Amino acid sequence: MIQFIYSLKKEVDVKVEQIECSEVSVITKSLEASRVLADAFKQLKLFVLSHNFKNDDDEISFFKEIKPRLCFRLIYYRKVYNIEMNRPIGIDKQREYLCDILNDINKYNSKRLDFIRYYRSGSTHLDALYFLRDSTDAEQYLETFFHELDPKFSTNCDFKVAKILSNDMLSAYLMQEIELLNDNGMRAGSFNFPTTKKTWKGSKAELQEQIYAWDSAGTFGDVPLTQLYDYIQNVFNIQLDTNLSRTFGDLKIRNAPTPFLEKLKDALLRRMGRN
Repeated sequence: MIQFIYSLKKEVDVKVEQIECSEVSVITKSLEASRVLADAFKQLKLFVLSHNFKNDDDEISFFKEIKPRLCFRLIYYRKVYNIEMNRPIGIDKQREYLCDILNDINKYNSKRLDFIRYYRSGSTHLDALYFLRDSTDAEQYLETFFHELDPKFSTNCDFKVAKILSNDMLSAYLMQEIELLNDNGMRAGSFNFPTTKKTWKGSKAELQEQIYAWDSAGTFGDVPLTQLYDYIQNVFNIQLDTNLSRTFGDLKIRNAPTPFLEKLKDALLRRMGRN
């Protein structure tokens, strides 16, 4: 069992890391990661349903530690996908929207403080009740869809642990996004953002090359590079490297200094029939 779990987790970690490092939007990343983790969840379930635990301690260990820690990211990425799909337009509306979700997480946690304290403290005296199958206690604070869960692959609290772990990760994500909105709001001033966004489909290096070309030519007038950088990231729904000097240094040392600008030039000339 340990070897199966180790191999599955290692495989999932590699795939998710590759997705996180890819140059695609948050929506695409969260959707692709959700698919990888959902497939891993199915594999885990099939394995457990065909596996006999050695004893109660073995079963408790699986449902208290192994299953939640493998599955909490599935909850996280699905939630991020839904958040981003429904995110409104405008800095103030987005800030309010994200703060409401953060408040909902705090409300969820406040209703389960006793269990959260139990889990985080490393207590074990109630493990048999919480993490053995067929040990449901109707007096416990159950999730609203508890009875929809497969009793052969669920206990009273394994999902609750996964939810707590995913909420930790999601809270960090939300606070980071709120902080970015606050920074953008302070920098933007009268430099208003558009009412709709378009996702950049090229590489980050191509967009960075374009931004420096615009800035060098003064295309947007007397606008600081940092402000233009933030604006373009928001407009094109992409997160770029915030170290501007390092980014420009990387562009300068390339063998072909402006490949994207040359690509644009060639594409336009072909359209004009002059290439």
